Amino acid sequence: MLLNERDLSFLLYEFLDTQALLERERYAEHDRSVFDATLATARQVAAEFFAPHNHKADQHEPTFDGERVTLIPETRHAWDAFADAGFLAAHHDFADGGLQLPEVLLRACMAYFNAANIATTGYPFLSIGAANLIKSFAAPEVQQRFLPAMFAGRFSGTMALTEPGQGSALGDLRTRAVPAEDGTYRVFGQKMFISGGDHELTENIVHLVLARIEGAPAGVKGISLFVVPKFNVDADGALGTRNDVALAGLLHKMGYRNTTSTVLSFGEGAGAVGYLVGEANKGLGYMFQMMNEARIGVGLGAASLAYQSYLHALDYARERPQGRLASCKDPATRQVPIIEHADVRRMLLMQKAYAEGSLALCLYASSLVEDAHTGTTAQARDDAAQLLDLLTPMVKTWPSRYGLVASDLGIQILGGAGYTREYPLEQLYRDNRLNPIHEGTEGIQALDLLGRKLGLKGGRGYTLFLTQVEDSLQQAARLEHCQPLARHLAKGLTVLREVTAALQQQVAEDVDRGLANATAYLDLFGRVLVGWVWLRQAMLAEAALSQGAQGAEADFYRGKLHTARYYLEWELAVLPGIAQLLCAGNRSCHDMQNHWF
Repeated sequence: MLLNERDLSFLLYEFLDTQALLERERYAEHDRSVFDATLATARQVAAEFFAPHNHKADQHEPTFDGERVTLIPETRHAWDAFADAGFLAAHHDFADGGLQLPEVLLRACMAYFNAANIATTGYPFLSIGAANLIKSFAAPEVQQRFLPAMFAGRFSGTMALTEPGQGSALGDLRTRAVPAEDGTYRVFGQKMFISGGDHELTENIVHLVLARIEGAPAGVKGISLFVVPKFNVDADGALGTRNDVALAGLLHKMGYRNTTSTVLSFGEGAGAVGYLVGEANKGLGYMFQMMNEARIGVGLGAASLAYQSYLHALDYARERPQGRLASCKDPATRQVPIIEHADVRRMLLMQKAYAEGSLALCLYASSLVEDAHTGTTAQARDDAAQLLDLLTPMVKTWPSRYGLVASDLGIQILGGAGYTREYPLEQLYRDNRLNPIHEGTEGIQALDLLGRKLGLKGGRGYTLFLTQVEDSLQQAARLEHCQPLARHLAKGLTVLREVTAALQQQVAEDVDRGLANATAYLDLFGRVLVGWVWLRQAMLAEAALSQGAQGAEADFYRGKLHTARYYLEWELAVLPGIAQLLCAGNRSCHDMQNHWF
């Protein structure tokens, strides 16, 4: 099983009420059966073309012989199946060859592919983001040159930001662009850690490259964005000569091995032909669309791997007999499945809380993306955009951190078996370990949240979040089983308010010291955010049980309610201690000196 089908249905149609999107003009031609059929297609394609080679691709990672990159052939079959099913253009308009699918449905489909084989899924994931950016900001002639082939699966896409001399400090990049007489540019420089940067899955690879036009201002205000294809493309979309883009080498990763990680050289000769996207010197702003989309996608990938880790561990725990309960003194009795031991159930409960909480959080964020585009009023669209902007750092980092813990717990539940390559847990852990790193480390997200996001537009996003949580607390206070859970979240929300105010004051007084503990604040905020997500799920579960849910349905809802209880009682219990350190402006980390290490 890739995901729990009942849980996904619950999240889409109860937690998020995705069916209500059918009332919006954009989706008037759809119905619930279209949504369900699309999900079924994603599940089938993922199971048939992605999952079977997940382990093989990990064992036989891409190779480069100096001329070409070789991937196992199953990777190409998976790409073709994904493209043939229409998922590369699924959320685009009918007029552009898309399926006009809501964003949240597309991302639910992507969860299946992530769970089946996250490394192979990296290629379409990046291509979808690159096409979205070109569609949003590139000139019509650039769109016409590249998008039809990208939607059809003939071209793939990448994002080329990092350079050997800098990572997240994009303002210091050295890649340069020189204007050419024909209106294009010639790009010179080197990029590294470029996922999907070279392969032969597609006829062409469309790189989105950040570079500085000669004479542009220093820092982030002088960065422009360019479309730089591997092969040049004529105005009518026909493939031309090889562009001046060369693969300098492959990087060898701990996980995600079937996604090529590349070092690319642009302009070793006359310069790589590049097409300016939008206006000069505004490239980083454009790129943030793809970066933020990727951040939600990274969180979703972590959630999917956590879910796989949980499901494998749950199956093993139910089937593996070992030992007897402490209350049983008779060695002649049969051993019990390890799930009967309380400590194993503790670990499974943590996994369930992290995996299901992460998936719910990521799909909620995807629903905000949808509302920001198709909300029924301008106010609704703006509110969704502001809330999404605030929450994106947590959507990226909380599943990445605790999804990895879920994978780690899975290894522990399997014991010695979990540490071997004969079981999938060790690969799931290695694959998941990348997620706290790529598309902005936890520290980068923490600085973004505390140093920038909280204060945007007068703190509008933060105010919206507080209001929504308070509304949920009022609703929960009227429910028998959720009322005590709400009290835990209310305490957590009070802590969040106090810490936020204290840290904002510290940042105003001394920005370097004030931001020194930003990552701890990011974790505290994320814990409260996911606590809200779990309380909302618990309220739905209590309502369903009160309406007479029976059998397997009752068990499902009781599982939701009990997991929410665990999360709100245990995972929020640590907040006061963290808050005390943050409010005091603890200087332990800030004051440590380089030469003391």
